[in-house]
Amino acid sequence: MTTIDFSARKRDGRKISMVTCYDSTFAKIIDKTNIDTILIGDSCAMVMHGEETTIPARIDWLAEHTRSVRNGTGKFIIADMPFLTTRRGADYATECAGRLLQSGANAVKIEGVWGQEDVIRHLVMSGIPVMAHLGLTPQFYQAFGGHKVQGKTDEAAAKIVEEAKKAESLGCFSLTLECIPSAVARKITGEVGIATIGIGAGADCDGQVLVLQDLLGLSGFKPKFVKQYLDGLSLVSDALNSYDADVKGGAFPSAENVTK
Repeated sequence: MTTIDFSARKRDGRKISMVTCYDSTFAKIIDKTNIDTILIGDSCAMVMHGEETTIPARIDWLAEHTRSVRNGTGKFIIADMPFLTTRRGADYATECAGRLLQSGANAVKIEGVWGQEDVIRHLVMSGIPVMAHLGLTPQFYQAFGGHKVQGKTDEAAAKIVEEAKKAESLGCFSLTLECIPSAVARKITGEVGIATIGIGAGADCDGQVLVLQDLLGLSGFKPKFVKQYLDGLSLVSDALNSYDADVKGGAFPSAENVTK
């Protein structure tokens, strides 16, 4: 995958699959699959660091997670620009985005468009591919009063559609649409020439993204828009309990596990 492939897939009607990843172990597994692209999300704050929101994520975290993932895969990587990194001017945003690309990302993702049009334009003109993230933008958790579906009224929906078109005009190569009504996502997907990647935005987007630990059933988090493809919690717990039982019962290590 390249940035050009996103729009090509849209034109050809070929869906794009994306999952999050934060470490080289899972990256090596994903690398051997048909998954198209990887997102190193600021969701690492919650999934990997135990925080309640994405707001505590820092640029050094994202850079290190990006480096770890790149060490495990050759797939196209998009890395999140964490909280406030795009709100301190174009110079600071460029420095942060540059760190992510130098760590192995192919592109960056920015939450929202309004108020940072100059930053997005500057990054694109600097050769840094940008994906815009619209709808429920978790970095705006405090302003939204929690994780709530966006674009439910006609006025709110129209603003998101307008924002999507603005993102395209600024040079963004793709859009993430999170937790918006499917009708709104369908309208955006039909009216922009760049690919839309949905999460909780219905089936009409040009692709879908899920948090890896959610789809593997490892996180215990299962909102309506998540489909679990594995009961990871039970499988891992059972394996650990089997190991515990073998250690305490003397079955491990056995002769075949001992170096002679």
